[in-house]
Amino acid sequence: MGAAIARALGEAGMRVAVHFHQSREGAALVAQEITQAGGEAQLFSADLSKQAECDQLVDSVLAAFGGLDTLVLSAANFDRVEFTEITAEHFERALGLNLLAPFRLAHRAAPALSATRGSIVFITCSSARTPYKNHLPYVVSKGALSHLTQVLALELAPLVRVNAVAPGTVLPPQDMSEAAVASLANAVPLRRTGTAEDIAQAVLYLAQADFVTGQELSVDGGRSTAKIGRF
Repeated sequence: MGAAIARALGEAGMRVAVHFHQSREGAALVAQEITQAGGEAQLFSADLSKQAECDQLVDSVLAAFGGLDTLVLSAANFDRVEFTEITAEHFERALGLNLLAPFRLAHRAAPALSATRGSIVFITCSSARTPYKNHLPYVVSKGALSHLTQVLALELAPLVRVNAVAPGTVLPPQDMSEAAVASLANAVPLRRTGTAEDIAQAVLYLAQADFVTGQELSVDGGRSTAKIGRF
């Protein structure tokens, strides 16, 4: 998903700072694709679980690019854990990467984004409203990130817009059977699962929508609407 977002931003004419932690090879491939398409991209490494590295990431991007127009936060963990097995470490991991790191990066980048009247786009999740079973720390952290979107939109207005994209049934696990994927798609009004490119299109829209802030755009093929419409 992060790769698709980076490519979409590059295709839109933006210079892209591609962040990675351990997947340098994958990030380098994305940056290469952007440059081969006529864009500009650079790699930046950081462990987002560490405050100092979050700060350094923002500072390094600003030093390299001279400013910042859009900050997209898509890094997250998606740990499956049964309720009886949940520990404090599960919550610390989920909240650290899915909530605290996005806040740290947004906080550090806020002055630069204010100077350009830029925007922030978080990647939340439809599970914040329709929870997944056996993913409690993840779901709670994404729900908090959804609320952070609205709070930051007020805190940073009028100079910085803050929005979020909430993916629904997107990118099923590679080890999921064809029958299981078909069952998921059948529950979606548009009768398919989403793609990374679907999310990237939504991110690009919010990055460019000058009169939209504090909003969470569901990209779920209508699944949330179908649930609302049931008796």
